[in-house]
Amino acid sequence: MHDQSIELLNRAVADELSAVHQYMYFHFHCDDQGYDLLAGLFKQTAIEEMLHIERLAERVLFLKGDVEMVSAAEVQKIHDVGKMLECARQMEQDSAQQYNRWANECGGNADSVSKKLFEDLVADEERHYDQYDIELDNLAKFGDRYLALQSIERSKSRAVGRPVG
Repeated sequence: MHDQSIELLNRAVADELSAVHQYMYFHFHCDDQGYDLLAGLFKQTAIEEMLHIERLAERVLFLKGDVEMVSAAEVQKIHDVGKMLECARQMEQDSAQQYNRWANECGGNADSVSKKLFEDLVADEERHYDQYDIELDNLAKFGDRYLALQSIERSKSRAVGRPVG
């Protein structure tokens, strides 16, 4: 009855799995470089994307489908922070646009619950987009000084014995 919704929900699961992997990759590299604020942002976004997967999977199972746990894309090996932020912002923009279309498709197929789920995900993806857009603005305004401040904060925390991360 809801085969098309199940297909769209599973495509979203695949996209969210890719996002989790990509954001954790960015988290690891930002953490390694001492950029605690950005590392934390990428990690938190990855956690939120995992929660999206859970909600999508629950819906697939409710519709009597099987959850396809296959990532949609390979991790991009990006080490430059600006390029990481640009990639993240683009991923969030693409997801918001896609989920908006899929919400409309589900609505057109008399599946209002899946429609609402996709609409809720659009709001989250737009919030993530805004976070990455703000960080890109900060990087553009302050340049390497913005990143240096994050490293200095980590050094200060370690010097006084406060745990980091």
